[in-house]
Amino acid sequence: MDDNTSAQVEIQVHLAPGVSSDKTLDALYAFTDCEVSISPNCCVIDDNKPHFLTVSDVLRKSVDNTMALIRKELEIRKGELLELLHFASLEKIFIEERIYKDRQFEQAPTMDAACEHVDNRLTPFYPQFVREVTKDDILRLMEIKMARILRFNKDKADEAIARMNGEIEEIDRKLANMIEVTSDWFRMLKEKYGKEHPRLTELRNFDTIEAAKVAEANEKLYINREEGFIGTSLKKDEFVDNCSDIDDVILFYKDGKYKIVRVSEKMFVGKNVMHVGIFKKNDKRTVYNVVYRDGKEGNHYIKRFSVTAMTRDREYDVTQGTPGSRIVYFSANPNGEAEIIKVTLKPNPRVKKIIFEKDFSDIVIKGRQSMGNILTKFEVHRIGLKQRGGSTLGGRQVWFDWDVQRLNYDGRGQHLGEFHSEDMILVVLDNGDYYLSNFDVNNHYETNIRFIEKYDPTKVWTVALYDADNNGFPYLKRFLMDATTRRQNYLGENKENREILCSVQYYPRLQVTFGGADSFREPLIVDAEEFIAVKGFKAKGKRLTTYTVAEIVELEPTRFPTEEELAKPEPPMEEPVNEDPDAGKSAGDILDELTGQMKLF
Repeated sequence: MDDNTSAQVEIQVHLAPGVSSDKTLDALYAFTDCEVSISPNCCVIDDNKPHFLTVSDVLRKSVDNTMALIRKELEIRKGELLELLHFASLEKIFIEERIYKDRQFEQAPTMDAACEHVDNRLTPFYPQFVREVTKDDILRLMEIKMARILRFNKDKADEAIARMNGEIEEIDRKLANMIEVTSDWFRMLKEKYGKEHPRLTELRNFDTIEAAKVAEANEKLYINREEGFIGTSLKKDEFVDNCSDIDDVILFYKDGKYKIVRVSEKMFVGKNVMHVGIFKKNDKRTVYNVVYRDGKEGNHYIKRFSVTAMTRDREYDVTQGTPGSRIVYFSANPNGEAEIIKVTLKPNPRVKKIIFEKDFSDIVIKGRQSMGNILTKFEVHRIGLKQRGGSTLGGRQVWFDWDVQRLNYDGRGQHLGEFHSEDMILVVLDNGDYYLSNFDVNNHYETNIRFIEKYDPTKVWTVALYDADNNGFPYLKRFLMDATTRRQNYLGENKENREILCSVQYYPRLQVTFGGADSFREPLIVDAEEFIAVKGFKAKGKRLTTYTVAEIVELEPTRFPTEEELAKPEPPMEEPVNEDPDAGKSAGDILDELTGQMKLF
């Protein structure tokens, strides 16, 4: 690990060969402090009392206060406009009605008499005023200078009054829609100051990382069956599997008991261990196929079950708990495989057929506490594997969640399909890069994904591009994506090449519209399947035209593939391997072998 931090933080982590970088990245989040969850207690003093609020409550309170301040500013502005409108109306009537030239006004003995005369003259116009006329309003009229009276213009006065009325109406509309006004205020702040104060945090969803899934399996688990110990320090004993120090181990015993324990350096777990493996919580794909005897002389039962969750160090029972019960056949199948077993019964004069086969795929997978189905009521000599089978669970359903840019098996996001162990995911980026990946949920993907889907090696891709090496002329190419996990680019090696469109139609059609000096030409319709054959993704393709192009768009296809064309070739079926230890022997030979009967010939 190299720390190259200077003005910016830069830490380089060098991984050992074969270590997954995606899994290491998740492990850094799970086991280190490179990301720390902060849950602060927000204490706010409100009404002289402390209150512990959530961030949402604080934000809501702050927005409400902002809205109250904006409302108060609007009300203040409205009051100022009403005062201006009131005096403008008084002034207009005072001058238009020439009240200042009335004889009673000019010869009034006192100011009070003059004010009383003006008030009497204004009385018929009271309905036009926004409020009651006071003596202060009349005294203010007395202060109007003669120069203003001489320059008075009725049209301008009416225009000013109309402007003030319009502004008051706009304020009334805003007061009736305060939520919209407040939202516009915050948008104005963002537009005005947003560029100077960019966001320093990343706004996106994130997934939960389980430590057990990303822990590096850097330990080796061993078992000593004779002495009954398991652990990572038993280097000379039987190797079980790779594990991490936080994994759990599941143990099945011959008497039907099973439990899970924590991985440790050395732990006594008891003898008669039939199976030991790494336990994965909520794993519904690992299926255990079991045949057990109920009691010392009871029936033999067959069952299939999965173990998704257990309490550590607590014993459970595969059987019905009858004393003397014993597991006769056991197999652990990580992908729900179902084999065929061969059952050989002990010789019994009442039984005509002492040898028969049973296919585990006929048994329904149930809960671990289920009793199972009766396999036979007679004594069993032995049960052996005859033929291994395939998975009865089918492939794994995989989805891609665009919000967190991660794969999942829980049905979130875009469904990519059903995946088997050999299937891959195709990832196509905006810049023309593409690569294949497996369907591990620990994979990390870029944010500029254009296509992500289950990889189909027979799928033909059609791309139109401007080729910078050939004067920027438009070219058309059709190709298959190579099966490679290395990043490749189908636009070519020149970084100046620009993609016009990408189509996944079986029979795509393009329309080339000409521009510039060639705009008089009729649009060119191109059937891509007839225009160019399918080649490799590195091929340059075929030039569409040398004329000036305005745009190239994809048209609706007029031909569609038939069912035969869409049908994919069936993979060759492998011959099942016969693992029957009694292969080639007849029933009589096996019976003679059980009874110890010798043959003369």
